[in-house]
Amino acid sequence: MYRTLIATLVILTTPQITLAQATYIKAGQLLDPAAGKVLTNQVIHIEDDRVIATGAINIPSDAKVIDLSEMFVLPGVMDMHTHIIRPVDRQFFARLFTSPHRAMIGGVVNAEKTLLAGFTTIRNVGAADYMDVALRNAIDAGEVPGPRMSVSGPPLGITGGHCDNNSLNHRFAQRADGVADGPWAVREQVRKNVKYGVDMIKFCATGGVFSKGTQVGARQYTLEEMQALVDEAHTHGRHVAAHAHGNEGIRYAIEAGVDSVEHASYLDPATIRLAKKNGVALSMDIYNTEYTLSQGKANGVPEENLNKERQVGNTQRESFRQAVKAGANVVFGSDSGVYPHGDNGRQFARMVRFGMTPMQALQAATIKPAELLGWAERVGQIQPGFYADIIAVPSSPLEDIEVMESVSFVMKGGKIYKHN
Repeated sequence: MYRTLIATLVILTTPQITLAQATYIKAGQLLDPAAGKVLTNQVIHIEDDRVIATGAINIPSDAKVIDLSEMFVLPGVMDMHTHIIRPVDRQFFARLFTSPHRAMIGGVVNAEKTLLAGFTTIRNVGAADYMDVALRNAIDAGEVPGPRMSVSGPPLGITGGHCDNNSLNHRFAQRADGVADGPWAVREQVRKNVKYGVDMIKFCATGGVFSKGTQVGARQYTLEEMQALVDEAHTHGRHVAAHAHGNEGIRYAIEAGVDSVEHASYLDPATIRLAKKNGVALSMDIYNTEYTLSQGKANGVPEENLNKERQVGNTQRESFRQAVKAGANVVFGSDSGVYPHGDNGRQFARMVRFGMTPMQALQAATIKPAELLGWAERVGQIQPGFYADIIAVPSSPLEDIEVMESVSFVMKGGKIYKHN
């Protein structure tokens, strides 16, 4: 009886072990972005949210099998420049009249659209009131569908700069959450962002296209302010992304030690070399010009902002071409939110049109952003130990990159979200 009682207690107090559910994917063509190769007739063994093995694997007769043998399979792709927290209403001034609660609901809608487009990981570079932190946490908890997110919370910027809110007159005392002037003020704001759970820090080093009263190429923040900001962020283990169109602002940001430059529209050869020397990634959004100039007026974008887009669009694409030619580290960053979420994949064709090979474009959306995020051992490849973030398209994007706009299969963390 005593032995029976002890055995019963052991059963009751020992944690229950649940056998991992195994899934096998048959991949007709499988991209290995690290090797720059395509493998054929591969099998991917998945248990729970991770890849266990790949290769010529014998599939058990009673196993769950997903047959993608007629498709091109690749790791879930990544977008390093998104604005996911946005009202669903496309009107330019909707954000002035939409409550933050409604914008948050828009973020939930946008996150699912982004995931279903095959983007299983994103960086969200700028959101008021730490709404992107909340969305990231909800996705991680499995409460809503969406990509893995690295988030910045409120972006830092100078008073009246691109990261401030400048649309209303002074009687409204409008001020963005991340406005901070001076070295100690930017340190304080970085500390506040870290306190409330951000993964990274984003700041505005120059003016921008969609802000009122700023010059696109004009530098904002002094070198001293940028150095203080980057030092504080790196002290807390956060990487730093700098919005910067003008060459001077780009150069200051690189000299201050940022990890990536967003937009990077006006590059000269010396600044490209500096970016390469310092290991700085360039995230250049070269699709959204088309959307802005074709749909901006209908969406209520003021002529001031459309004119700025006309000034910067072609120059940015030439800078992209030169950066790729020089061998700079260019990562996929689309600025989604400027155009409708879910259309992120349209950027691939423009990356190829303006200088990349299809393989380089796919690497820019897989292994390169994984390195930038510091997540190179968990995302960006289909390898043992990595998250089972897997997508498939009907045919080879190495032959027609536009197929990346038509993702047929999406798995994130071993869970299927789309299978056409």
